[in-house]
Amino acid sequence: MVQSLKARIAERAEALGFDAMRITTADSPDAMGTALDAFLAQGREGDMGWLKDTAERRKSPRALWPDARSIILLGLNYGGPAGPFAALRNASHGAVSIYAKRADYHDVIKGKLKQLAGHVQALAGGDVKVFVDTAPVMEKPLAAKAGLGWQGKHTNLVSRAFGSWLFLGSIFTTAGLEPDVPEIDHCGACRRCLDACPTDAFTAPYEIDARRCISYLTIEHKGHIAPEFREAMGNRIYGCDDCLAVCPWNKFAKTGHDAKLAIRPQADDPPLAEILALDDAGFRDRFRGTPIKRTGRDRFVRNALIAAGNAADASLTCPVETLLDDASPLVRAMAVWALQRLDPDRSAALVSARLSTETDPHVRAEWQAGAGKGAS
Repeated sequence: MVQSLKARIAERAEALGFDAMRITTADSPDAMGTALDAFLAQGREGDMGWLKDTAERRKSPRALWPDARSIILLGLNYGGPAGPFAALRNASHGAVSIYAKRADYHDVIKGKLKQLAGHVQALAGGDVKVFVDTAPVMEKPLAAKAGLGWQGKHTNLVSRAFGSWLFLGSIFTTAGLEPDVPEIDHCGACRRCLDACPTDAFTAPYEIDARRCISYLTIEHKGHIAPEFREAMGNRIYGCDDCLAVCPWNKFAKTGHDAKLAIRPQADDPPLAEILALDDAGFRDRFRGTPIKRTGRDRFVRNALIAAGNAADASLTCPVETLLDDASPLVRAMAVWALQRLDPDRSAALVSARLSTETDPHVRAEWQAGAGKGAS
């Protein structure tokens, strides 16, 4: 029996290590553009200005590439051997999102996509383009339209076969391929993901305000993190998996098998003391090739200082105090906050001298907040 074109593409995708493949047309999923407009109109993108800058191209695959006819959606399982909640109980270590403990998935998936795209072109003809996350492609609604999963109430993709843990990539092609049937929503009345959010980032089912999301705050947000979110962050120093991890569909999740995406010890919930000691060169060396590196040393240490302030671990007091003299105001401000929580007496002894020499308004505000309204 001769294999169909779709079956031959799927066979090659599996050989390259992809765990799921579905196909859809290049038409925009229903209401995708409307939902994006509403999100942006309320400013919920925060610092992610690139979402607004590329909004028109995001609304439709054909706005990005008018000649596209079909889109192949690929999923790569990155499920770990254990869930993320154990890390949250180890306050002296920083909790890192499961996806970021390994090689940058953009690099790993793009190489596989290019190989598969060449195969598709050889089989079906036409032109091809590959995309992984960083391009203006709304992969989650497209993946739902293709039948790879559905967007849960937390807005992320959920798969009946792999739960919450799929990296996504896509191949656009000018060839006409037989589309798959969209997946239906299987969330039902469940709202575990909504209730699990530490910062109440979900304004309603299927709606998120990124500005309140710990993943946004620790990864995308460039400035100072508002006091209202700091305690809720706990020891999360890069991302947050809570809404993903509580999904009941994870009972079907499997451990990822791609050797290139093996968890790296240096990024696996590292000790806070080690992160607080990193200069820029040390940060780059430790996290080279991982998603963490893209955030930069100052923001990452900012996050670690918030975790230190939440840790109630006196051994972190000295590393925190050292960072009161850091070159980055972002770091200095959170060092003040962390010291005030770890050792209020030491902080009170330093406040007058520090206020007399500190010029950055954010850092001064942290000293004043700890000293009381009468400080100057």
